[in-house]
Parts: sequence; C-alpha cells; structure tokens
Amino acid sequence: MAGTTTGIPANVTQGSQTKGGVGESMLRPDGTLKVTGEFAYSSDMWHEEMLWGQALRSTVAHAEIVSIDTSEALAMSGVYAVLTADDLPAAKNYGMEYQDTPVLAYGKVRHHGEPVALVAADHPETARRAAAKIKIEYKELPVITDEASATAPDAILVHENRGDHHAAHVPHPNIVHRQPIIRGNAAEAAKKADVIVKGEYTFGMQDQAFLGPESGLAVPAEDGGVDLYVATQWLHSDLKQIAPCLGLPEEKVRMTMAGVGGAFGGREDISMQILASVLALRTGKPVKMVYNRYESFFGHVHRHPAKLYYEHGATKDGKITHMKCKIVLDGGAYMSSTPSVVGNASSLSVGPYVIDDVEIEAIGLYTNNPPCGAMRGFGAVQACFAYEAQMDKLAAKLGMDPVEFRQKNAMEQGTIMPTGQPVDSPAPVAELLRRVKARPMPPERQWESSEGADVRALPGGLSNTTHGEGVVRGVGYAVGIKNVGFSEGFDDYSTAKIRIEVINGEAVATVHTAAAEVGQGGVTIHAQIARTELGVQQVTIAPADTQVGSAGSTSAGRQTYMTGGAIKNSCEIVREKVLEIGRRKFGSYHPAWANAELLLEGGKVVTDGGEALATIVDVLEDEAVEVEEVFRHRPTEAFDLRTGQGNGHVQYAFAAHRAVVEVDTELGLVKVIELACAQDVGKAVNPLSVIGQIQGGTTQGLGVAVMEEIIVDPKTAKVKNPSFTDYLLPTILDTPTIPVDYLELADPHAPYGVRGIGEAPTLSSTPAVLAAIRAATGLELNKTPVRPEHLTGTQ
Repeated sequence: MAGTTTGIPANVTQGSQTKGGVGESMLRPDGTLKVTGEFAYSSDMWHEEMLWGQALRSTVAHAEIVSIDTSEALAMSGVYAVLTADDLPAAKNYGMEYQDTPVLAYGKVRHHGEPVALVAADHPETARRAAAKIKIEYKELPVITDEASATAPDAILVHENRGDHHAAHVPHPNIVHRQPIIRGNAAEAAKKADVIVKGEYTFGMQDQAFLGPESGLAVPAEDGGVDLYVATQWLHSDLKQIAPCLGLPEEKVRMTMAGVGGAFGGREDISMQILASVLALRTGKPVKMVYNRYESFFGHVHRHPAKLYYEHGATKDGKITHMKCKIVLDGGAYMSSTPSVVGNASSLSVGPYVIDDVEIEAIGLYTNNPPCGAMRGFGAVQACFAYEAQMDKLAAKLGMDPVEFRQKNAMEQGTIMPTGQPVDSPAPVAELLRRVKARPMPPERQWESSEGADVRALPGGLSNTTHGEGVVRGVGYAVGIKNVGFSEGFDDYSTAKIRIEVINGEAVATVHTAAAEVGQGGVTIHAQIARTELGVQQVTIAPADTQVGSAGSTSAGRQTYMTGGAIKNSCEIVREKVLEIGRRKFGSYHPAWANAELLLEGGKVVTDGGEALATIVDVLEDEAVEVEEVFRHRPTEAFDLRTGQGNGHVQYAFAAHRAVVEVDTELGLVKVIELACAQDVGKAVNPLSVIGQIQGGTTQGLGVAVMEEIIVDPKTAKVKNPSFTDYLLPTILDTPTIPVDYLELADPHAPYGVRGIGEAPTLSSTPAVLAAIRAATGLELNKTPVRPEHLTGTQ
C-alpha cells in the first residue's frame, strides 16, 4: 500500500485529538457479528403470528395470460390469502424512473420468472405448496431476444403503448433509450490514421450474486398503514414506488433498514417490498418473505449484457486519431435504470484517453430476456472491456508497449471529455499505469517444490489436471474511468440529522440518516466524520429509516461524498451552535471566546492554538443541539439527445490493474496468480475500508472475466442456470493476491477531497485478466467470460 496526498483541505485536521476520526483505519462494528454468524440479516426477522409470503412466477418468457385458477390453493389449510393482479388495492405498476413493471403480471408476462400470483400462509412450505397449486393458462408469444428481433420493422412490441419521455426520441419502440455523442469529425480524422483496428465484443449477463436473498417483514399498523423492514439500497425511492401501489400516503408507509447481505446494485429496484406489504394489509397480519436462491435469480435485475462494436485509429508514433463505436445494451423486459446505464456507457465509452474526434452511439433494448438495471460499474464496465481490448490491438499493430501506448494517450486534469465536459480534478491515469507496471512480478512456477507440484497453485487446482505441463504465463494491463454520483441533471442530494447531548456525563453525538449500509462501510465513515467535526468520542449511528430525509441510493460510489457531505454540513452547524452556547455561558471569562478560532477537539472547546476553554459537557449541561441539513453536489445537466454534449457528471474515478495469469493451454483452464490495482481515492477516510472495497470490486471483475454469466436460451428467453451450482462465483481458491496501491489526490469540489472508490476497480480488472489470457494463448478472445472451450477451440 502506498499513498500520496495532495491538496487535502485543511479542515481534515479538525478533531485531530479525537481518536477514530477521518483518515484512520477503523474496524466495522458489525464485523465480528458477521463473521461469527450472529448478525441479524433481513431474512432473520421474526414476528409473532406472522405469515409467510410466496410468489408464483411465470414458466414462460412471453405469453398472454388466458386464465388463472386459484381455487385449489385457497382451499388448502393454513392459507390466508391468494392474490392476483385483480386483487391489488391501487396502482398495478411501479418503477424507479418509469412505472412499467407490474406488481403482479396482468394481461401478459414479458419475461421468465415474472410474478403472477401471491400466497400468504402460516408456514413457508404451505405457502410454496399452495403457490404450486395455482393453475395458469398461457398463450405463448414469440420472444424478442436480441437487437435484430427487437428492431425489425415488424417486431412484436414488448410494450405496446409507451408513455415514458424517452419514447419520442428513439427510432423503434423496442429501444428504451438512445444516446449519441458526436465530437469533432471522426471520418476526417480516420484519414490521418496509419493504422486502424476494429473489434466486435460480447459482454455476458452478470448477476450481483449477493449472498443474502431478497427478504423483509411487513407489519400492518393500527392507523391503516404498514411498517416495512427490508434490505434495500434506497429507502426513499422504494417508498415512492410502494405507497401508490398500496393506495396509501407516504407517511403511512414507514420503512426501516434491515440487515443487508450484499447488494451491488441488485437491491436498487423493488423486489418483495410491495408483495409482502399487500399481503400484510390484506390479511391484517405480519408477513415475511424470503426468496430462495432460485427465486432470487428472477427477483432482481442483472448487469446488462452487451454487444460492442469499436473502431480506433492511430498514427505511427502512437497518437490515437479517432474512435467510432456502437454499444447495444439488453435491458430486458422492463425499463429499470436502463436509460442511465445507456448514458454512462456512451459518455464513458472512450475510456480515460484523449480522443478529439469521436462518433458514439449507445442504445438500450426492450427484450423478453430478464430485466437488467444497476450493477457495480453501471454501463462503464462493458465499455471498458471493449476499449481496453482495442488499446492492446492498437499497441500490437504499432509494435508499442501496451502500457506506454496507454500513457501516451492518457487523459489528465484539464482534458475535455467527448461530451465537452472538462475534467476539473486530478486524473492520474499515466501514474496509475506506471505503478502497476513497476510492481515486482510474482515468482515463476510457484507450484514447484522439493516435494513435487503443489496443484493448488496450478490451473485446475485440486482437480489435479496438470503438474505444469502446458502451463503458460501471461501478463495484461488495463485502466478505466467511472463517474461518481448521479448524473445528467438528476437532483442528487443527501440528508443528515445530527444531535449532540450529554448522556451519563459524556458528550454523545447521534447520526441519523437514511443511507443504506450494504457492506460498503458507511457504518464506520459516518461516525468518523462526526468525531472529526464535533470532537466527541462517543458516536451513535441511528437505524436508517424514512423518518429522516432521503440519503439517496447506496450506489454510484456516492455515499461517502454525499451522505458524508451531509453529515459534515450538519456537524458544522451543530458545532457553531455549541460554540454559541459556550460564548453565552462563558464568554465573559476568557477573551478567546470572542476573538479566537474555536474548535471542538477531544471533548473540549479549544482555540486554534490548542488552549482548552471548557469541556463540551460543561457547555451543554442539560441542553441538546439537533440539526437536519441537506447536502447537494454541483449541478449536472442532461446530455444533448443529438450530440451528447453536456456537463453530465460531477466526478470521475480512475483505477488500473495488472493481471498475471497461468493458463493450461491444453485444457483451457486459467489460474489468476495476481491482480494488482492502483487507484486514486481522493482521500482515504477509512484506509482499511478502502483496501476492502478495491479488493472486492477487483474480485467481481475477475468473476465476469472467467466464470460468471447468466445463460439465457436465445430461442425461449428462459434462464438456464438460476443456481449457485451452475452460476459460478469466485471462491477464496479462485481469488488471487490483490496488492493495492492507492493515491490520495484531493478533488477540491468534494468533502475532504474524497472520490468514489467501490466501482472503478470493477472496470479494469476484467480487461486486464482477458489481456493476460490473450498474452498467454495468442487468442483474440472478444467475449466475456472466457470459458475453457474458448481456449481449446472445442466450443
């Protein structure tokens, strides 16, 4: 680990006498509970007399619903309710941006696994058996599964009567959103190129694969409302979608965060929240729902699979002349966040490079494939896979070192993005590449020992497929760019309520936000900021709920920036109010109260020279100070629908990787030996958490490089592998050493100079692994994930 700090605002040192503040490595307060199995997740919740909810899901991907017979299910002992769309109390559709997703399908089903009916029973097995007794008659329809079938002139429409604002700006009703970006003149610039490379790339559908399934508990309230305890990423977004479907005002839907077992974007959309609430209100009893793993694969959105078509040119001295690309993202049956993913994919499609002449088109499709939406990296992952493969092709064609070629074309602070937006904070792309390249290489043939081959260090591992025969090493590099925060004119804000008071003779601060803790580390960050700004040791983090203003989503790498900014803002106001109380009480005793710069440090009011004037306890006595404030980042604007120009993003994050792999070229087995990362984090608020986030993001990128993919039958649009038996995830045996080298180059526009951390490493890890496998095998490998048959030619 290394760090370089430049330009951090001076107020980072505020509260330096208080342990556990900004910049210190802090252990998670829930860490021990989680690793010992004692942490209460949403699936662990219990309520007396609660019922169990179960959905029945479609067995076909596209069909008219001819009839639904619930009589046998209703006749079962222990069954309290069986509902279809006809029984819903109010709005039948929901959606984050546009309400096109049915709570329960009506008229037709549009994807495999869509919920059609709902059961509440006194035992989960009774609920499952009752759901299985519901008889549904379908009239199957042709399926739309790719760009050709979606955009044909006579294509069946996935949604016949679109009412969203994107519909007027797309060339076909099965295109959710289209975002072109035109800058310069790519056709003219291409004439200056000495070499031109083209590539067609395929990116598979990745699942978030969080270990905690969708689950929650809905409790009917005496006022006719509902109290909902759920694992989610965005309480207030859920609230705005749930209340209309229940026919209730928002104040009667009270939401509280339950323990979250991972998210990665998959909990940003609604899953079981409305279903459980409808059952609770219908039966008058608490209802718990927990998806099993099979159902979970249908119960949330996935990463958009993509087809990407790229062309780059370069002069013989290695300067990129132009770029043309088309990116086709499959959004599946419903909109979810596809328009925003399209915006990200298009605006970040050039990568972290200076290219003045570009011609870009990105589209998102409606199909009958599973719905896709937010996942870590959000459109930038797919683009990075393609443009980094292009960089290697260009370097090879020019006979240049792939790292030096990238450095020659790397953006820096002041670079103008293809959207016309200047990069107005540090962009150390060349330095990140230098750092990963300069790392010592892991030793060759690590499997060898005096006692023979250690197969655990070889491709194939304990399957004992090789003792080193046919094993070839490869090294690959990649670097990526990811936006941070919500973009394109979205009103991105967060709220924090801060209270300081004396409890049992000690000053205690309470931090109350609606920010979802999904494993990213906000539970430590929030307390660290409060300690830094208020100078108190004891900080209580109140449960996240909708009784405080929105904190926005825990996604887009935004929470430390946004909710951290809100906590900092509110703390600063609280601090001034505490000082005002002190001046009122003690101002006549010391002139410093009137004319000195005063701070709160170590539980005391001190001057900037370090002189203590009073304890916070003495200042407050029986008084409490409470403030609730909102924080917003700089405004952004929508991209022009014709040219793509506009200041669409608030911040960029950068990460680079070097992958070292060993490949059994005879069997097509891959062992990733090392996956080193260098990343600019702006300010490491919790260095330990920073390392964990970078290593976690890197591992998810590794997964989609060599094993993770939801397989959808192109003829039926049915999911073929909805289980962790057939959908493979990296285990500890697959995860390599991940050395991390981070820079701290402050963003002057962000609180403490922070930069979003969690998403950027997911981008460049995948193409780095692919580049290393290419180096080992000499194969082109334009599809992810790479499977053994791709390496052996046996597919």
